[in-house]
Amino acid sequence: MKRLGTIVAIAVVAGVTGCTNMTPQQQGTMSGAAIGAAAGAGIAAISGGSGWTGAAIGAVAGGVAGNIHGSRQ
Repeated sequence: MKRLGTIVAIAVVAGVTGCTNMTPQQQGTMSGAAIGAAAGAGIAAISGGSGWTGAAIGAVAGGVAGNIHGSRQ
């Protein structure tokens, strides 16, 4: 269990530091895809569909919306 915690901590630190040199458009795309994937998986789970399919569709839709929003900043 301790090893899993270490791996998660390293992944979080790498993810946070990896976003510091991104443009607003890249940040919007990344955050939109993450939020869309979570929302898509949640909606699919509630409606009885495949969580993986919902996450994939949500990530694509969220990434596109985040890209458009980030390009306007």
